[in-house]
Order: sequence, then C-alpha cells, then structure tokens
Amino acid sequence: MSLELKNLNYIYNEGTPMESHALKDINLTIRDGEFVGLIGHTGSGKSTLTQHLNALLEATSGEYYYNGENVYGENFSKKELRRKVGLVFQYPEHQLFEVDVLTDVCFGPKNLGLSEEEARSRAKEALKMVGMGENYYEKSPFDLSGGEKRRVAIAGVLAMHPEVLILDEPTAGLDPKGRDEILDEIAKLQKEQHMTVILVSHSMEDVATYVDRLIVMYQSGILFDDTPKAVFRHRKEMEEAHLAVPQMSELMRMLKEKGIDLGEDIITVAEAKDAIMKRWKEKNGSGR
Repeated sequence: MSLELKNLNYIYNEGTPMESHALKDINLTIRDGEFVGLIGHTGSGKSTLTQHLNALLEATSGEYYYNGENVYGENFSKKELRRKVGLVFQYPEHQLFEVDVLTDVCFGPKNLGLSEEEARSRAKEALKMVGMGENYYEKSPFDLSGGEKRRVAIAGVLAMHPEVLILDEPTAGLDPKGRDEILDEIAKLQKEQHMTVILVSHSMEDVATYVDRLIVMYQSGILFDDTPKAVFRHRKEMEEAHLAVPQMSELMRMLKEKGIDLGEDIITVAEAKDAIMKRWKEKNGSGR
C-alpha cells in the first residue's frame, strides 16, 4: 500500500476575492505500515491535506496515486478509496446516532453492502480492537464517557477494514487519562495490525512518544519530514513555524545550560527517566 502526492496544490474559493492557497506543491509518499505524525499551526494546511488523502477534496492541480493508481483518473472509484482510507474527524462522537453501540458500529459495514451477520461480526471485531467488550454492545452511545464515545467512533471506521487510518486530533477535549488510553490503543492497533496510521495532533508530546515519522506543515507546505528526533533538533525553525518542541527536549536543554548534559535527543518522559537513572547509577557506582 502506498499514498503518493506529486506537486499537489489546492486553492479554496479560486478566482474570488476570498481565494486562499491551502496546499502548495506537496510531494509526499506514505508507505504500508507507517505510523506518521502530522503537525502544524492552525491554518498550516494539515486538515486540508488529510481530506485530500480521503478524496473528500480534489486537488486544484497535481497528482494523487493510491497503490500506483491515479485517484483523479476517470475510472478510479473514490468511494472505494474512502473505504480503504478511513478518516476519523475531530470530535467524531458527534456523528454517533444509533440506539446502541453495536448498531452504530455496524452502520459502515452495512453501507458497504455486507449482510447483517457480516456487519455484526466486523463491528464486534472493531470494538475489541479499541478495548470495548460485550458489556458495551447494548449501551447507548450517549451514555458513555468522552473517551468511550471516541473509541466507538474509531471502531466505526475500523469496521470498514481500512488500509489507512487517519485520525484528526483524536484526543481533543479528553482528560489526560482518556487521552493516554486512546493513544495507547491506537499504537497497539498500528503495531498488531500493521496498519498505516496518520495521526494529526497539536501535541508535541504525543507525536514524540508514538509516531515513527513526523511531517511538519507550515504556510501550506511541508517544512520537515523526518523522524521526531531529527525534526525536534530544528528548535529555531519550529519556533518560527509557531510550534514548540516537547517539554522533555526543552528540559534537557535547560539542564545542559546548567552543566548537566543528559543528551540532546531526549524527547519523551521515558527517555528522560532512563537517562537520569543511568546517570544516577554511574555516580552511585563510583561512590559519589
């Protein structure tokens, strides 16, 4: 599986006084099984980009290929693409509407033309993937917590068996516990199912912790596309793009200025903990 964008541009309200160039010369390839983070300041183009990947928007110019097929070709099925590239919008629980959880998750598979039995099987499988067992099947979606609603909404997309899962701010509005649970489930799913996941986020901590590849959008284009560690070395450029570096990265910089150098590439709490423990053992072992 691969998604490939070539010189892709998108202009909102083209030819009007409200014209806005939302994407500029985007060249991007996303391959099978990648866990990709997508960050950028508000208005940078990241949401517009994800809607192109799902073919909800069509480029003003440029090319888009899915598994080598031209998405904008005359015979390409955009409906089939949307089944393969699942997009979970921000606050997806606003789209829940059925009488119970299982029926809600069945909605997508039924729209694919699957039988009631097949749809229920897929729904149960998807709910299990997001950590929701049989005790949730008959509950009303509206009686669930924010995090549980978010899981049901994600399960509704997973039940369609997408090859790519795009999550637009999946933890928005959740408390820290709910945020961590959702992201842990997504990471587990990505690893076990070898699914391609694109995580759109405003949290530098989240992308530092979970993704393997980080794409930074700025002024409608791609500023960086590298590993999180490599991207966060560009502190000055990130600040110019109105983005921060992870708190642990900033803490390591401050400690270094104080003469305590634990390493410049530490970007997560787990890495900071390991570095501190290592330093403590080194000093303890030398009797200091």
